[in-house]
Amino acid sequence: MNANELQGFGLHMLNRFASSHWPDTLKVRKPFEKLLYTGSRTGFQLVGTLSRGFGQKGSKLDAKQRLPAAAKGVFDLSLSDEQQMMRDTLQRFAKDALRPAAHAADHDAVFPVDVRSQAIELGLNFYAVPEALGGMAAEQSVVSNVLMAEDLGYGDFTLGASILAPMGVANALTRWGTKEQQEKYLSAFAEEIPPLATFAFNEAVPAFNPNQLATTAQRDGSGYVLNGEKALVLLAKDAEFFLVAAQLDGKPAVFIVEGGTKGLGFKEDPGMGLKAAETLKMRLENVRAEKLGDNEFDYQAFLDMGALAWVGLAVGTCQAVMDYTAHYANERIAFGEPISHRQSVAFMIADMAIEIDAMRMLLWNAASLAEAGKPFHREAYLARLLAAEKSMKIGNDGVQLLGGHGFTKEHPVERWYRDLRAVAVMHSGLHA
Repeated sequence: MNANELQGFGLHMLNRFASSHWPDTLKVRKPFEKLLYTGSRTGFQLVGTLSRGFGQKGSKLDAKQRLPAAAKGVFDLSLSDEQQMMRDTLQRFAKDALRPAAHAADHDAVFPVDVRSQAIELGLNFYAVPEALGGMAAEQSVVSNVLMAEDLGYGDFTLGASILAPMGVANALTRWGTKEQQEKYLSAFAEEIPPLATFAFNEAVPAFNPNQLATTAQRDGSGYVLNGEKALVLLAKDAEFFLVAAQLDGKPAVFIVEGGTKGLGFKEDPGMGLKAAETLKMRLENVRAEKLGDNEFDYQAFLDMGALAWVGLAVGTCQAVMDYTAHYANERIAFGEPISHRQSVAFMIADMAIEIDAMRMLLWNAASLAEAGKPFHREAYLARLLAAEKSMKIGNDGVQLLGGHGFTKEHPVERWYRDLRAVAVMHSGLHA
């Protein structure tokens, strides 16, 4: 039985288990599910290890790894069994782990260690790493990535972004990294404890344009030297390496900077939202770095992939706002009847549903095009433009529908509203 057959068998068994009712009756679903998942993930790792070690000497790779475009139709709304199982798992994770931890994480401005540990157990990074390096990726899976973002965003926008950032770095290395960069950095994402990596793109300037960067890069021997400042860097305090955008010879490029490099400094950069992501401001003073990828690197596609991830988070969080406010409106009694009986309230919630579905369709269409290897810049731009506008409106309407309760931290809608404003601010920092 080869690696793909073993993976398919494991997914088949997990899918059958997920659709069964007897584990709930006996109250053994969670421990049994964890046992099944751990066993299947160990199996995948074992197969990967054996195939990597068999008949290879020295370098792990003969050439840099690139995932082929998906063979399915461009815009297919049906999900595969694997995608459905992944969504079921992530939705339970969002409900059982992210949602309960989000309030304290936002209050303390700390990404919870136990949430990170549980996220690692999900093994999402394996979907970003090619099979040749011990992962599970056989083809581009942009649609699956945005579905992950949507489900994690439903649990909590900030915690979801924090979980997706390292996976986004792995996706970028898979898509554009050189053979040497993949062996050095990407292979680590297939280990039991993957590295904590993140992006440094935004700059604290008015009307920031990611195509016109104040951070500069200059060639210095076989490497590069970076100077400048970055703002709102997620998980910067503990990150082991960063993907940093800088201007090189008048054009933007992306560079790999390892944590602890001489000249790299940080300071507090608290924002209105994204508090649990522990955002910091980064200062680079003659920091040595290496350029990501080679001549095939596409900076615009890099930005567009980041936009898809942020829109996915926004769709999930907006769905959470709508579900929460609809339930509140049905339960809240005023003048002897639920407030949802009033047309102004019902129409506002209906508008939320329309806008969320519009964002979702644009997102899935853009992701399907990207996954099939077709141009998707226009579609990604439209998805981000709509999400930047409508997600803030939905957050604001959610607060409005809760009345005075919307202003308090007793309800999560005020936190979702603050976090959703980041969609219009963050130009990268994630990668689908």
